[in-house]
Amino acid sequence: MVGPPLAPWHFVTMPDDAADDFALAAEFPAATREHWRQLVAGVLKGAPFDKRLVAKTYDGLAIEPLYGRRPQARAIAGRAPAAPWSLMQRVDHPDPAAANAEALHDLENGATGLSLIFAGAIGAYGYGLPASETAVARALEGIHVDAGIALDLDLGPHMQDAGRGLAALVKRRGVAPAAANIRFGFDPIGAAAVGSAGSLPWSDLVPIFNAAISDLAAQGFRGPFAAADGRAVHNAGGSEAQELAYALAVAVEYLRALEAGGIALATARSMIYFRLAADVDQFLTIAKLRALRMLWARVEAACKLAPAPPVVAAETAWRMMTKRDPYVNMLRATIAVVAAGLGGADAITVLPFTIALGLPERFARRIARNTQLVLLEESNLARVTDPAAGAGGVEDMTEQLCRAAWTQFQEIERAGGAWAALEHGMIQKKVAAVRTERQLAVARRKDAFTGTSDFPDLAEAPVAVLDVSPVAPSSPATLTVEPLPRIRLAEPFEALRDASDRMLARTGTRPKIFLANLGTPSDFTARATFAKNFFAAGGIEAAGNDGFATRDAMIEAFKASGAKLACLCSSNEVYAREAVPATQALRRAGALVWLAGRPGALETELTQAGVSAFVFAGCDALDALRTAHGLIAS
Repeated sequence: MVGPPLAPWHFVTMPDDAADDFALAAEFPAATREHWRQLVAGVLKGAPFDKRLVAKTYDGLAIEPLYGRRPQARAIAGRAPAAPWSLMQRVDHPDPAAANAEALHDLENGATGLSLIFAGAIGAYGYGLPASETAVARALEGIHVDAGIALDLDLGPHMQDAGRGLAALVKRRGVAPAAANIRFGFDPIGAAAVGSAGSLPWSDLVPIFNAAISDLAAQGFRGPFAAADGRAVHNAGGSEAQELAYALAVAVEYLRALEAGGIALATARSMIYFRLAADVDQFLTIAKLRALRMLWARVEAACKLAPAPPVVAAETAWRMMTKRDPYVNMLRATIAVVAAGLGGADAITVLPFTIALGLPERFARRIARNTQLVLLEESNLARVTDPAAGAGGVEDMTEQLCRAAWTQFQEIERAGGAWAALEHGMIQKKVAAVRTERQLAVARRKDAFTGTSDFPDLAEAPVAVLDVSPVAPSSPATLTVEPLPRIRLAEPFEALRDASDRMLARTGTRPKIFLANLGTPSDFTARATFAKNFFAAGGIEAAGNDGFATRDAMIEAFKASGAKLACLCSSNEVYAREAVPATQALRRAGALVWLAGRPGALETELTQAGVSAFVFAGCDALDALRTAHGLIAS
């Protein structure tokens, strides 16, 4: 019987760094960490090293500024050496005939696998196939499931129907089940986690889960059959360790269920695979995928099983996608694919760059496909097994993630397992805390979204998506657990841009703010540029200028702009001389006055003169922009 493996995580101590013995460097004294720290201390002038140079992840894990290499590190087994990952393309059009046309086109142009997305699935994102046998058959018409392609089912609430439908199709075509590379994706815990499951308790779901998998295995399908899908946590804003701990706990829950159904542990282990999100943080994503394999090996060891690499599928992250300036999503996806590939993913799916706007059309699907093809065929990213092995930063983060995830996994186990932890709200509460922290970092633009929260283009051209209405999956009348939400972190800024677009359509102009530039261009250009981009992130158009010869000229320009808000822009030296009288003049002209920059010692004087807000790098930009919208609309 699988017991809860609750021993603390531990590692064999490895050396932090090793000296390189290159002939070119032989004439120079050996560089040491201690000497480097002395030089850094001189630059910091007494400031704390950890505070200034050591970053933290959302799990509180330390990211040091400098690492040595790990000469004794071993590659973490994943894909077969030099084997490419499966290039998966989403099949999510609600019309099975249209889905089939896209799937055929993708396979003819480089895809080596298809991810069948069903309505209501974790990765559906508003669309998806119906779960009927007829829909599955039509979507796969003309596709030879025994031709070496991979199929991965991302199932919704009617997961049994889709699995049975695909099995029936294989049988009807006379294909040997073992010849089909199908990952069936049964994930009742994941369905409950995102609100797609009914009201059955886990004790009632286990026999259904076991029967479905046992039946497919008896027919000769080789699986794997059950997916431990960390995307449920990642899409909700969770941390990397939370995603790993949740996926690990779900996999152990499935392992116990299968064993209780009479399946030997070694066989049950091979019936389970993992799905993780690949994010724009490249090194953290690499470490996360490497850590997952190490964590699963620890579970296997606790079960007295010789470790065997699990199948790990990765999908580029939903929460990093933006509606605004969506072409930047191509760059985000490229970084995520690089990270997933170097981290050892067996299969990768790229979300098309327009997916946040609607159902992607063929160009967006082509870019998603070719992103992987370039990295596989031209960059040869899959040629080296675990290329991050020995890299000090990645090795350190892998170890830290293992410890943090294992600790959180232990907490879930003590709560009774993944299902019980979801029922009690423990997982949701912990994820919500990290989500709040992330959202604050986005609001303060610490976590920036280029084209949305930073450097937006108010005149950007729209992109094309298919004219297909989103699918509204059937929702259970009674939910077993409080569902984890699915968010995109850029949504609050996008909502302000949408409000700006509505005002433009209604009145012919966007919300405006007048830039009251003081002094010469060398005085005001830096802060005027900052202010222009700051307000554009909320869809507020800045009325710029080249400065003014007199204060009266500035007031006339303000009145002519039609703006209610004015933002002072200049250097600290000019503010000390001119900010107060300029504010008073603007207030007399009816302006609501803000100031670009930190007020410092002038705050009281400026506030008394009538400056009502200060905007600067690190302020709560989202709150400021919402306030500005409210003032403009009043």
